[in-house]
Amino acid sequence: MSVSVVPPPQAARHQKYDRLVTSAQALPRLKVAVAHPCDAAALGAALEAADLGLIEPILVGPPGRIAAAAAAAGRDLAGVRQVAAAHSHDSAAKAVELVRCGEADALMKGSLHTDELMAAVVARDTGLRTARRISHCFVMDVPNHEGALIVTDAAINIAPSLEEKRHIVQNAIDLARALHFDEPRVAILSAMETVNPDVPSTIEAAALCKMADRGQITGGVVDGPLALDNAIDLGSAQIKHISSPVAGRANILVVPDLEAGNMLAKSLTFLADADAAGIVLGARVPIILTSRADSRLTRLASCAVACLLAEAQRVAARAALEV
Repeated sequence: MSVSVVPPPQAARHQKYDRLVTSAQALPRLKVAVAHPCDAAALGAALEAADLGLIEPILVGPPGRIAAAAAAAGRDLAGVRQVAAAHSHDSAAKAVELVRCGEADALMKGSLHTDELMAAVVARDTGLRTARRISHCFVMDVPNHEGALIVTDAAINIAPSLEEKRHIVQNAIDLARALHFDEPRVAILSAMETVNPDVPSTIEAAALCKMADRGQITGGVVDGPLALDNAIDLGSAQIKHISSPVAGRANILVVPDLEAGNMLAKSLTFLADADAAGIVLGARVPIILTSRADSRLTRLASCAVACLLAEAQRVAARAALEV
């Protein structure tokens, strides 16, 4: 017997992202250098975010290809600043330079490869490095799940060390606070919820929890190791007799490595009909990292996340100057 699954109503599906966009619209427009927006999807996303009052885009790329993308998208580029670049690598370098010279407050990936953009970002002398490890977060709107979920790192750090995971956790907590999560609750994921010397990710999870206890990670509640079920489902946590403020209520999921994170995020996207807004943290400015397969709303949500993160960073910088 076949069973039909009725998808959740559209309004219910996207209400978390709608709230993000609404919150971001209350902020000043974010000046964003858009690297190589040379297809209709990438260019259209930047221009629609501008239409909604989220960003002020600066289009960086070959003028002829940008014009062709605008024609394909049926868009007029009058009044939109453009910076000419020869090719995709040059687009990435010039977009980064706009940030370095203070003309842009964020980066957005256009129709170039992620590694091209990130190579310019991490360049030692001309990039946007900070003392933090650069990491990626998916802010996921999962239908029928109460709140947004942050999944990290599923796109940049392949097999992070313990110290790199400390940065990954801190970046995610800072993002959750910028997005006004009621409380960042971090689950360090593994295949089990007990420390097992034969499973290195469980040992690293325990070490990260102790780092949080000692103030090496701040701003959130950290617990682990936790399996995925008892991290996000309170009933599963109770069955296993796990008592913690995180178990069953996690809103940040830290995966052992990129492979696990990528599979988790794509499973939620393709099996649970979730949307996944992408943002890169740890650089001088937020980096909006979208995929060609992303929906319109996902692209807009990624821009909204960057706006909220940039505002939180501005507030933190002003507070630091007042101390």
